[in-house]
Amino acid sequence: MKLAFVFPGQGSQYVGMGQAIAQAYPAGRAALDEADAALGGGLLKLMYEGPEEELRKTANTQPAILAVSSAVHRVLMREAGGSFQFPAFYAGHSLGEYSALVAAGAMSLQDGVRAVRARGTFMQEAVPAGEGAMAAILGLEPPRVKEACAEAREQEPGKVVEPANYNSPEQTVIAGHAPAVDRAIAICKAKGAKRALPLPVSAPFHCSLMSPVQPKLAEVLGGIHIRQPNAPVIANATADPNTDPARIVSLLLTQVTAPVRWVETIQKMVMHGVDTVIELGPGKVLTGLARRIDKGLRAHAVEDPAGLTVVLREVFK
Repeated sequence: MKLAFVFPGQGSQYVGMGQAIAQAYPAGRAALDEADAALGGGLLKLMYEGPEEELRKTANTQPAILAVSSAVHRVLMREAGGSFQFPAFYAGHSLGEYSALVAAGAMSLQDGVRAVRARGTFMQEAVPAGEGAMAAILGLEPPRVKEACAEAREQEPGKVVEPANYNSPEQTVIAGHAPAVDRAIAICKAKGAKRALPLPVSAPFHCSLMSPVQPKLAEVLGGIHIRQPNAPVIANATADPNTDPARIVSLLLTQVTAPVRWVETIQKMVMHGVDTVIELGPGKVLTGLARRIDKGLRAHAVEDPAGLTVVLREVFK
């Protein structure tokens, strides 16, 4: 068996996440307390009690998901015991790339939550509310979605719309100015897309409209101590494994405006012999995507004691 650990991105959050793992395992509670203290308190209360609309704000969502993912990872590593050291690869979807880097030991949990709190704030500020949009295009090949975006830009001069997430062979997310996204949706439907779903997001992530984020984030990341990861982390922007600490910041900055190449990420793992993917953190989005990208993969999601029990029994027996 060859394992990869993957970490979810924004959209997997929900009120109450992390509570069960913290109550059942002291290591989980310690990780969540550490993340909460790094931000001056208030994060755990918001995660456990809401309100949901506050948790959905990007500046809150990102550190909350990273905190839960890190807590689950710590508990799993403790419970798996000395028979297991590190996976073959780490990867995370968008924000999840930071969770992957924390899990791999490339940055501390405290630095990670502070970095993504800043990242989320900068993203919210980059595009005025209502000007940007994102949509999931289902049932249309990724190259044809890219063509539709190019056609939409021609029909909406001066507007941006670009592929933002290559999530599965059947699902590509687009992002940009709202009128251009609407135009691209119509073009995708004309090209044969089965469905096009506008996404309830606060900003158009992973497109060129996010470029104002990069210099601000560079300053934040420049103050973080980056170490060599204990196993390769596959970067969103390149879909290539990386162990060079000197490249991590530049890859994270490129990630801000580049599409998340998740299909290639999973394919790269499989090419290197991975047969089992474990998603650590809230939700099961990446578990479902892994199975759709490669039906031969075993995929498990761990976010609570029940999921942990299954993985310990079936993977770490």
